[in-house]
Amino acid sequence: MTNSFYIKVISTSGVFYQGHVLNAIIPAFDGQKGIQAHHEDMVIAISDGPLRLQPVIDDKPGEWIEAVCGRGMAWIANNRVQLVVQTCEKPEEIDILRAQEAAERAKEQMRQKQSIQEYYHSQAAMSRAMARLKAVSGKSKDI
Repeated sequence: MTNSFYIKVISTSGVFYQGHVLNAIIPAFDGQKGIQAHHEDMVIAISDGPLRLQPVIDDKPGEWIEAVCGRGMAWIANNRVQLVVQTCEKPEEIDILRAQEAAERAKEQMRQKQSIQEYYHSQAAMSRAMARLKAVSGKSKDI
């Protein structure tokens, strides 16, 4: 399909996805970025948040794949995209209780007196936990 591009999403646990897609929506620090075929070459910093991919299946648009990814980088060049992120998981793989506990821990750490570096670590942990909880919010009414 001529209006598709190749994408590879790599996290610390391995390759999350690789193949041709029509569209990709990635979380950036200044909002979500949409990527389509023949996108301008660039490097984008990825923030914690939702990742959406629309694969090409038998030259037809497939169903959107949704995931939650952690911070990282995206390289876009020559109709190819490579995302390298800390984490990437599908909403159904997220342990809701663990994400809630992580959010509570981060909130408590942010209340404590800490160095600037520790504060930023706590803030990043809170951001990851909130992104994971937001992704599963439709999955459970306990949140």
